[in-house]
Amino acid sequence: MSDPGLLMVLTGPSGAGKTTLVRQVQQWLPELMFSVSFTTRPPRAGEVDGVDYRFVDHADFEARLGNGEFLEHARVHGNLYGTHRPSVEQAVADGGLVLLDIDVQGAVQVKASDADAVYLFVLPPSLEELEARLRGRATDPEDVIARRLVTARGELAQAPWFEYLLVNDEVDPAARALEAVLRAERLRRARPHLAARLDLAGLSQARG
Repeated sequence: MSDPGLLMVLTGPSGAGKTTLVRQVQQWLPELMFSVSFTTRPPRAGEVDGVDYRFVDHADFEARLGNGEFLEHARVHGNLYGTHRPSVEQAVADGGLVLLDIDVQGAVQVKASDADAVYLFVLPPSLEELEARLRGRATDPEDVIARRLVTARGELAQAPWFEYLLVNDEVDPAARALEAVLRAERLRRARPHLAARLDLAGLSQARG
């Protein structure tokens, strides 16, 4: 019997390092499917269309939104982002292990409509470290960084509503913890009697 499909929703404030963790875990779990979001944001240096994001103009995005193509969508700092619903739903139906790396607004939308997905919130070690990471990117002007920090404070207040909380202090141990959640949740669904023996030490789980 093949393993059941699993949708993991990974979120956290900009600068928490979500995408870095995903890229690391993909090296360890080649079967992991990473959903690439649509966005109206212009590509940053080094970003590849179809790999990092699917870059579209506002008219294309709005047309897709009107057709009901997005599982979730959000406007973040003037740019639109959305997850392609058909590809995600088909991948999960086919037994895939699918990971969404999305902003907090979008994750809250999915959480309100999909009780079967697994939700994980990535926390920075501190607001000071978050600010240092945002500045270290050297991709945003000062006013954008300031807005991102204000937004982050509100987003961090949402963290207790998620099933798993993961502090991204160092990439390797944080990525290993994310990998452990993915493996444990998939096992829990496929073989509940074995999953009960798993130890996810170091993770905060707030399952109701």
